[in-house]
Amino acid sequence: MLNISKEKKDGSMTVFLEGKLDTVTAQDLEASINEDISGLDELIFDMGELVYISSAGLRVLLGAQKIMNEQGSMKVKGANEIIREIFDATGFSSILTIEN
Repeated sequence: MLNISKEKKDGSMTVFLEGKLDTVTAQDLEASINEDISGLDELIFDMGELVYISSAGLRVLLGAQKIMNEQGSMKVKGANEIIREIFDATGFSSILTIEN
């Protein structure tokens, strides 16, 4: 299960993720992002409450990063040690801007 909440302010949107981002929930996240990504200057994923991410979840992040490369910036913050290890193992650490 994944809870997604969004906060928009002045061309910036923070997406708060809580739970598991897996094959089932990745579609929900992708749809949620696509509703609001047009025209954003900054996209932030707050992963402070995310406990798991699968390859499907990584694909959604990659898609969002490609869009934001064209129109602004994207960053990931609050990822726990397990999520960070997944980013390191998959090479996503060099693709994404990751903050504490």
